[in-house]
Amino acid sequence: MGSAWHLLVGPPLRWRDVTTERITPVEGLPALSLDALTSVAYGPEAIIVVLALAGATALHLVLPITIAIVLLLAILVFSYRQVIDAYPNGGGAYAVSRANLGHGASLVAAAALVVDYTLTVAVSIAAGVAALTSAFPVLTPDTVVICLVILAFVTVLNLRGLGDAARAFLLPTMVFIVGLLIIIAIGFIHPLALHAPQPGVSLVPRVPLETVSVLLILKAFSAGCSALTGVEAIANGVPQFKEPRVKRAKRTELLLGTILLGLAVLADRWHVGPRSGQTVLSQIMAMAIGRNWAYYLMSLTITLVLALAANTSFGGLPVLASLLAKDHYLPHLFALRDDRQVFAPGIWTLAILSAVLLIAVRGNVLTLIPLFAIGVFTGFTLSQSGLVVHWWRTRPPRWRFRAALNGLGAATTGVATVVFILTKFTEGAWVVVIAVPGFIFLFTRIHRYYRRVGVELGLGEIPGKPEVKPTVVIVPVVAVSRLARYAIGHALSISPHVVAVTVVEDADGSAERARHVQQQWAQWDPGVPLKVLHTEYASVAEPIVTFIDEFREQHDKEIVVLIPVALPDRLWEQVLHNHIDFVLTNALRTRPDVISARITMPLDGDDHHPDGDRPGTG
Repeated sequence: MGSAWHLLVGPPLRWRDVTTERITPVEGLPALSLDALTSVAYGPEAIIVVLALAGATALHLVLPITIAIVLLLAILVFSYRQVIDAYPNGGGAYAVSRANLGHGASLVAAAALVVDYTLTVAVSIAAGVAALTSAFPVLTPDTVVICLVILAFVTVLNLRGLGDAARAFLLPTMVFIVGLLIIIAIGFIHPLALHAPQPGVSLVPRVPLETVSVLLILKAFSAGCSALTGVEAIANGVPQFKEPRVKRAKRTELLLGTILLGLAVLADRWHVGPRSGQTVLSQIMAMAIGRNWAYYLMSLTITLVLALAANTSFGGLPVLASLLAKDHYLPHLFALRDDRQVFAPGIWTLAILSAVLLIAVRGNVLTLIPLFAIGVFTGFTLSQSGLVVHWWRTRPPRWRFRAALNGLGAATTGVATVVFILTKFTEGAWVVVIAVPGFIFLFTRIHRYYRRVGVELGLGEIPGKPEVKPTVVIVPVVAVSRLARYAIGHALSISPHVVAVTVVEDADGSAERARHVQQQWAQWDPGVPLKVLHTEYASVAEPIVTFIDEFREQHDKEIVVLIPVALPDRLWEQVLHNHIDFVLTNALRTRPDVISARITMPLDGDDHHPDGDRPGTG
């Protein structure tokens, strides 16, 4: 099984080999930025759909709203370049909030990001599968199964290492990026089919369903801000980049901002409106290059990278979870790397949470969209607020300008977060509003436990001298056998005080069996007394536990229960043994005054032993 697992995820890596899993700026795009890159498939459209409720005359507001989002994106890209500079060990909003705003704010940021990362996986995969089932409707009944298969594929790739995942996703991501850059360039210079008829029917209502108001504009702005998700993941995953890490991460942010800016400007310049069966991105591509082989290649690529965009969270959440674990807000297991030098517990947890979410909504992306972006915008607000405090404390050159810029960004993203929660609350945002405090409660409970345990263990203090007590070893046996000899030999190496015990049920023939075992023991004479325990019940563990309690009352000694176990060399043969060790270990696991251990004797697997059959192998 171990060999099969290594074949799946790769052989163990040494620390000196871990640099092969570091990523370049180009690899940083599929590893950490696909979320933001693919959000252009639904971000600009979200603005237009909201404004269309007020009729065609409201579409002229796309320009000022787009400009506001572009400015916010510029602020975020610049801000997170500063985050990368100031906090090169990763952590993003959590690290900034912890350093500048206190533990309470940092926990809010961490909880919001955990929710956002989970939703990113679910939304990305569901969106990719939705595009697939739109092209092939016959697959619609299998939506959930396809979602889970894609999730399993992405999980395994990330268990191999972020570098492997980035390189596996590199080709479709490069086609996506290069294709979009070409489309943007053609769109700016000379669009090939700007006035060609577009399929589908315009979804702009003839009679406005809403009036143009400040609330409507804010709703459109907050909806369009879903195109800005993913900026956090790059800052959070700085440790995953190759040296020089900071410079490479900042280049990735810059390329991300360039693509989003170009598409946003084109969507506004051509006044693209919502149409049935056509996304805004599809209309932009058709206007720029026409509906030819390049258009269909890009459409298939978009379908693929939408599904792969889940990788952004797998690059961000495990690092965040490791930081939380080091600060004692998550189990310390999340700070451990596995054989592939990845934070496997964080990867598995994200996969399980995403799978539960996908199953709960049956892979419906429209159900997930109202929940999306709230978490990441909460992180945006906290990280930029923290940077304002950071600039005020450190006061580097031009610190007033930097603080004003981050303060403006914090105010803008804060308003967007509040509006998003209020306008989407009844559509599902209430789940996020409940989930974030739930995670904060979990973090504080875990931290409280570690703090109490640290006091009880005296961590940071010099303890007194070790106390030494005499030890008695109790060895449960079934019969006189090589297994009994093996166990008693090891017991005597621990302590000269060894007691063997065997359990006999008070049933027909029990007296004869007890006498036979005692005669065999006396004939063998291993130098260890045998205590026969009688019971009227079928439980083997209960009389041994009772004997331990009686022994404890009479002696002030450390008690070690050494349980002998025969270990076959074939996996299927293990089910042929009675596994009394499991029963007894389970009965003693809550006893702090008893040390229980299993001593295994390997069997060579031969069908015929030179001394005859093995008796009593347990």
